[in-house]
Amino acid sequence: MNPVREFLAEPAVADPPARTRRDLMVLGAIVASALTETAIRTDLGLPAIELLVCLGVAATVLWRRTHPLLMTALAFGAANAMSLLGALLDKAPLGLYTTAIVLVLPYALFRWGSGRHAAVGAIVMLSAWLIGITTDPGPVGEAIGGFIVLTVPAELGLVVRYRESARDREIEEIRLREREQLARELHDTVAHHVSAIAVQAQAAQAIAPTRPDAALEILAVIEEAASRTLTEMRAMVGTLRRGDDAELAPQQGIADLHRLAQVAADGFRVQVECSGRLESLEPMVDGAVYRIAQESVTNAVRHGRGATHLDVRVVGLDDCVHLTIRNDGGLVQPEPIGAAAGFGLLGMSERAKLLGGTFHAGPRPEGGWQVSAVLPKAAMGEFER
Repeated sequence: MNPVREFLAEPAVADPPARTRRDLMVLGAIVASALTETAIRTDLGLPAIELLVCLGVAATVLWRRTHPLLMTALAFGAANAMSLLGALLDKAPLGLYTTAIVLVLPYALFRWGSGRHAAVGAIVMLSAWLIGITTDPGPVGEAIGGFIVLTVPAELGLVVRYRESARDREIEEIRLREREQLARELHDTVAHHVSAIAVQAQAAQAIAPTRPDAALEILAVIEEAASRTLTEMRAMVGTLRRGDDAELAPQQGIADLHRLAQVAADGFRVQVECSGRLESLEPMVDGAVYRIAQESVTNAVRHGRGATHLDVRVVGLDDCVHLTIRNDGGLVQPEPIGAAAGFGLLGMSERAKLLGGTFHAGPRPEGGWQVSAVLPKAAMGEFER
């Protein structure tokens, strides 16, 4: 969000019960201080009026967050009235020292008020300062000091406001990344398992009249795939619930690549080969290898044209992991990465990019389709920033 628009926007502020109780305690302390000061001071010009004004100003602390401009206008308006009354009666400046509590209002105004309210409140505070130095003129240094004392709380409120806004924006950005990651996980899991179920169901339907025993075996595979899909869906939904403990399943990785062969139906074969140094991979890298391979198998099953087999090869080097997936078919309707028609290639590309790796997908010169990715063993992409 634009910082200027954010400042001009009207923030929604609610006082939780605990905060309200603290404010009541503060108000009680102010009232006690005002009563004590009125009782012991002998230089007050209008003790009763000054006490009532002080108590009225103190009451504004209860609504300073929800109605900062109104409370500022009331408090500084009362201060202006006391200054004018003192000048009219030719008395010393009226007001209790406890009335200095009014200085919390500039902080509240710039911390919780909208930009428009802050501008109006600044005019109110400036008028109070001008009336004060006019009705009770003194050295220039005192006037400057009073102005500084008045503006410092406002500056503090502004600083805290922008720090909180920056923190909220950072949290929102993190949430957005998490949602994008969950979207990729959800797409990869559901698309893969549902595609497997669809392929197996078609195969079972085709062979049921002549090979009922084989059809029953395929139905068992379908049941297992459906159960796995449901388990992973529950785990993901659990992570999205606030205040509930998610039933998290272990993240799948390179050790689970052999399961990809379960999507193979009659006439389609998946072969997995892993070699090199693949131990001690970071969980994000390990999971990314599996998800990219999973999505590649899904694409080959759903969109492959004339594909009969698919090879998944993972090679671990000293500092990176090479993943290559090849099939002997083409795509019925090849789509560039980022096309609106689907999110499979886009998701795989984003996974590699977020980890600081590279990704490429396209037709092979000798025929077929190939997906290749190089992922660093130590993730150095946007997840590490």
